Amino acid sequence: MKRSLLLASAIFASMIGIAHAADAPAKSWQQGLSRTDLVKQDLGAADREVVQARVDFEPGVTSPRHAHPGVEVAYVISGTFEYQLEGRAPVTLKAGESLFIPEGVAHVAKNVGSDKASELATYILKKGEPVLILKP
Repeated sequence: MKRSLLLASAIFASMIGIAHAADAPAKSWQQGLSRTDLVKQDLGAADREVVQARVDFEPGVTSPRHAHPGVEVAYVISGTFEYQLEGRAPVTLKAGESLFIPEGVAHVAKNVGSDKASELATYILKKGEPVLILKP
């Protein structure tokens, strides 16, 4: 009897854990997003530089709303992303597809796939400016 009660309790506890896992919020971008800077080079043209970075997103992770002090070209290396640019309808891109993001346009990127997703972000920026500016 005691053994049956313990087994029933263990099954119930695991069912609660599974139910809570299904309701768990998406992983925080601070924990599920990583960036590796690959290139930073002066373009030799009026106050501009190029920065290229690989950005990896865990499943379900959304970047914070942000903009750049220059243009960005996002190239999807792997996975599936949804990009939401301010004033535009969302667009979904898969590996091999690119998106141009104009200077100063607030946007978010979200990994909408079930596996890790990666993009190659190339920025043409004003020298001395941060690559990313968080937007409320």
